[in-house]
Amino acid sequence: MGTPLGRRRPDPAAALAQYRRRAQRYDLELAVFEPIRIEAIAALQLRPGATVLDVGCGTGLSFAPLRERIGPRGHIVGIEQSPDMLALALQRVERQHWRHVELVGAPAAAARLRGQADAALFHFTHDILRDDAAIANVLAHLRSGARVVSSGLQWAPAWLWPTNAFVALAAVYSVTSLEGLARPWDKLAARLSQLEVRTTWAGGVYIASGTYRGPVH
Repeated sequence: MGTPLGRRRPDPAAALAQYRRRAQRYDLELAVFEPIRIEAIAALQLRPGATVLDVGCGTGLSFAPLRERIGPRGHIVGIEQSPDMLALALQRVERQHWRHVELVGAPAAAARLRGQADAALFHFTHDILRDDAAIANVLAHLRSGARVVSSGLQWAPAWLWPTNAFVALAAVYSVTSLEGLARPWDKLAARLSQLEVRTTWAGGVYIASGTYRGPVH
């Protein structure tokens, strides 16, 4: 299959194989990035009772902090194409006895979603953010004015080579294409207003947030 260094487009088959290998240790691997998750969720500006799409939800690590903000009457829709990751997300939901958490096992581009959500989170989902069809499908199920937040790895300025060495190593391990890593949020940006992008980790991690403007006519 090759490595992300040699791919111009995300590879769904490679992604499934990658997350099959990582599923059992995924929570531990992501622990260091948890402060980024919490900041990204805060940027969603969620209110009690809101419905949020957790795109590429993985093992459901975002569910608890999302529920803290939307409350027991809020609704989470977790979208995940990896059966191995989705099984762990389901275990998490059942273990916590959470209600109003819906899991959709499908690629983001093909996920069958209902209604209009109040917000969407793309946390460390680079491959999804480079997929126009995935973005279109998710945004089609947001109300006008919904908050959208993405976060993840990005290339730092060239002179910050130690940061970029870390980003390269992490990306090769966690994405299937490095295309767009300079501005991972740019496909989303074209559909959002009031976009804000904050960088951290010496420029190697970003959090982008904005407001969905509604369908483009």
